Amino acid sequence: MKVFNLIFCVLFIVSAGLQYNDPDPYIWAPIYLYGAWLCFSAFQNKFYPRAYLIGIAVYAIYALYLLFDKTGVLNWYENHHAENIVQSMKATKPWIEETREFGGLLILIVVLLVDYFYAKMIMGKPAK
Repeated sequence: MKVFNLIFCVLFIVSAGLQYNDPDPYIWAPIYLYGAWLCFSAFQNKFYPRAYLIGIAVYAIYALYLLFDKTGVLNWYENHHAENIVQSMKATKPWIEETREFGGLLILIVVLLVDYFYAKMIMGKPAK
């Protein structure tokens, strides 16, 4: 778990840093840094189950918003035939950015779920 958390801590810090040229870095940098902080804490064997649940809830709500937004994931899938999202971002194609953001949130949710269940597992064990 230490390697898992170290890898995702670094990836989330890099992702936060890459937000400097994003239209809304004030939203995305904290989102990624919160995940990085939780991964770094888990790397140090400090687990915060409530913090995981808060992050998961916030990320899931935002992901649902991006899923149903008029330029969101469903729009990308239904109206743009799941167009390649690794091409360059253009202001004329906001569904690409929304779909990428949705993917980032899913990654964050999965990582926090893994840490949450791991924390519950080790906290539930009797002390030796």
